[in-house]
Amino acid sequence: MREILGRRRRLRFRRRRGPAQLDAALVCAVEWEWPVLPGVGRGDRPGRRCACPDPDCVVPGAHPFDPVVLAATTDERLVRWWWTNRPYAPIILATGGRAPCALSLPAAAGAAALSELDRMGMRLGPVVATPTRWSLLVAPYTLERLGELLYLKDCVPSSLRFHGEGGHLVLPPSETGMGQVWWERAPLPGSATPWLPDVEAVVDALVEASVGAPEAGEDSKLAY
Repeated sequence: MREILGRRRRLRFRRRRGPAQLDAALVCAVEWEWPVLPGVGRGDRPGRRCACPDPDCVVPGAHPFDPVVLAATTDERLVRWWWTNRPYAPIILATGGRAPCALSLPAAAGAAALSELDRMGMRLGPVVATPTRWSLLVAPYTLERLGELLYLKDCVPSSLRFHGEGGHLVLPPSETGMGQVWWERAPLPGSATPWLPDVEAVVDALVEASVGAPEAGEDSKLAY
């Protein structure tokens, strides 16, 4: 009898834990003031990696659908309502404005870029990783500022993507149609809003690392 009661207690404890998305979304929205919204998530039918109507979705499960990205918010009540109704929904960050921006590149190129930036002694902010792409979060930048930086480059590979005003990025601990999302470089626990480097500080290393990485046309799933 004692063994049965102990098993029941363990089962109750496991049930209470539940998915981690709500807590993570609240940290982003309330503590860090990063606007978020739920992503569309994985498809529930065999062979469908995205729950959206597009069978050829290039960012399966890792994009907003309903609500759209303009609905992203830092309002605690709305965030709780969204993830209470959809507890396993991916966390989507609306980039730009006062929120972080990001630069993303194929996973192998991302690892090479981080190694080079570490060798240079560069201070980095959070880095988001998926099985196919790594994304470095940076301080908000404008399209004009980004254009000035890229104009000076001989070549900017299309495998390097920019997530600025009007864009979005999936955040941990989401799971999308491409697999799990995790922090390759996590924000310091218990810290205030994570520190972010300026885009100018990292763009050279990311452009260099992206040279030779597969172009978007070679594998559309490299989008995220």
